[in-house]
Amino acid sequence: MKLSRIAALAAVSALCLPVFALADTPAGSDSGWSGSGEFGLANATGNTKSLNVDAKLKLAYEDDTWKDAFFLDANRAKSNVKVPVVQGGVTVGETNSYETTANHYDVGGSVGYKFNPRAYLIGAARYDHDDFAPNRWQEVASVGFGYILLKDARSELSVEAGPGYKRYQPQTYTVVDTTVTPPLVSTVVPPKQNEAIGRALVNYKLALTDSASLQETLLAEVGSQNKYYQNDIGVAVAMTKTLALKVAYENRYNSNIVPGTRHMDSLFTTNLVYNFGGSK
Repeated sequence: MKLSRIAALAAVSALCLPVFALADTPAGSDSGWSGSGEFGLANATGNTKSLNVDAKLKLAYEDDTWKDAFFLDANRAKSNVKVPVVQGGVTVGETNSYETTANHYDVGGSVGYKFNPRAYLIGAARYDHDDFAPNRWQEVASVGFGYILLKDARSELSVEAGPGYKRYQPQTYTVVDTTVTPPLVSTVVPPKQNEAIGRALVNYKLALTDSASLQETLLAEVGSQNKYYQNDIGVAVAMTKTLALKVAYENRYNSNIVPGTRHMDSLFTTNLVYNFGGSK
């Protein structure tokens, strides 16, 4: 089994442990655990056909000593797309095909040891897989220092920074040689890359009203070969103590790309959120 698959399975296993702990916690008790699950679905049939599924799971634990967080994000989409019809190496037309157009998941977590209520030592790891991004997969592990710059009844601002290590696989792509007849199509599999990086995370939360809240997270993983930035911003409006509607916008940027890919990927979602754990 590939190392990337082992890392993904290990991260998923780590995510499952807090879920079991929450399941054993009596309702209404303050265990230190809190979390949320999100789900969104869009399905079209008839003259056009498409399916988009977006799901997220977030878990957090905090007490006087520890500040931990775990996450799992997944997005998959299929839709009708036009594909070329090739005969004898020559494109003779187009046809509709129901194809996967998005397949992305990101899993990971962090463990923080508090020196005091604001400062903490942090260790973080994540695994990202995307069939259509410039990098098919990337594995990142880091250590660093975190500090809560602001925390009051309405808002919280925290930063984390430190060194890390990254392994990633650039996406496979095709090259067409038109100097020969028929044109020659070849597949290029770039070698795996690895490098030391600097990691930084900025997290901001703001209570807009009694029922609406905003959260923005900026992640930067910067190395000499590749620079990766991800920004997530979302607004959630509570309907009950546990249910909310959330609108979010995500941008992911890679400095290095391969033919057929772009630097920026964006995702807009509208999800139903279920909050659980923690004190109410």
